[in-house]
Amino acid sequence: MASTTSNAHTAGEKSRHIIRLLEERGQDDYIGEDISQLEHCLQAAHQAKGAGSQNEVSIAALLHDIGQFLPADLESDQIKELKSQNDSVSVGRVGHETIGEHYLRSLGFGETVCRLVGSHVAAKRYLTAIDPAYYTGLSAASKKSLQFQGGPLKGKELEVFMTDPLSKDMIRLRKWDDGAKVVGIADKTPRLGGYEALIEKHLRGNTERL
Repeated sequence: MASTTSNAHTAGEKSRHIIRLLEERGQDDYIGEDISQLEHCLQAAHQAKGAGSQNEVSIAALLHDIGQFLPADLESDQIKELKSQNDSVSVGRVGHETIGEHYLRSLGFGETVCRLVGSHVAAKRYLTAIDPAYYTGLSAASKKSLQFQGGPLKGKELEVFMTDPLSKDMIRLRKWDDGAKVVGIADKTPRLGGYEALIEKHLRGNTERL
């Protein structure tokens, strides 16, 4: 399914496509961490659901790193690997949050889902700007990637983030993202198949509103 998916595809087809994409491309190690990319996403979504979040927030938590999963040939002019200056170890894709936001928008996901996915790096930059303890608690890989993501927000960027109507959910998603790196809890984390119907329902509802 191409990145500019036709509206002819049904909500069910799009949902199954997303699930397959996560299953097939999520088995690699999560960058710089000791769990897979898929387990990271499942843990983030489980935290969102456990917090009683609205469905679209839980979907955003599941798909927040979708820009890391896309085959490079879909976005070949945008996807580049971030490399640590010291050891040349990949710490993620340049702009994966924006790539993911655009991709989900092309599939017909709602504005809240897309914006939350597109802002999870900005939320990290916001939190590092206002809370030194937050930066201290980041993993080594997350600290490395911050260097390439613009560092802490400042000036107008900081003001814009603080006044965004979705800022609270952006911050919550970021904290779930940071906490979704626990080794050895796969048997306690709901599996991917449980989200297929939720995604389909969201896509169908969003299409009906358009």
